[in-house]
Amino acid sequence: MNDYTTSFVADQSPEEVFKSINDVRGWWGEDVKGNNDKVGDEFTYRVQDIHYSKLRVIELVPDEKVTWLVLDNRMKFVEDQTEWVGTKISFEIVSRGDETEVRFAHLGLDPEYECFDVCSNAWGSLMHGSLTKLITTGMGTPYK
Repeated sequence: MNDYTTSFVADQSPEEVFKSINDVRGWWGEDVKGNNDKVGDEFTYRVQDIHYSKLRVIELVPDEKVTWLVLDNRMKFVEDQTEWVGTKISFEIVSRGDETEVRFAHLGLDPEYECFDVCSNAWGSLMHGSLTKLITTGMGTPYK
């Protein structure tokens, strides 16, 4: 498979997890413009002049799943600026009794890509750090 995947478990309900995932300013980056409340919404994410992405919400199943399609992407640290274009970022939310599992995938983030090591490390840090903190404490550590 040419995807990056990881998962984690939280004590919060699927509803709380879903709400946190959709608070992209609270865990991914403070410089997010646009909406991600419904299918078809588009938003941009930016970290200074290092990384820019434009995404479209393509799947939104309350308390179960969120999927974004990457429409445009630029990263200062790679030569091929199309590596993310057309890839999908997916969150599956699964109730496990008193816990909720989050299965994250960046579908199409190929290990052969120049950005794979940096991007997979960043996703790992965001999923196991910032998003987990936002879910469990109400306060993430988004990029500025």
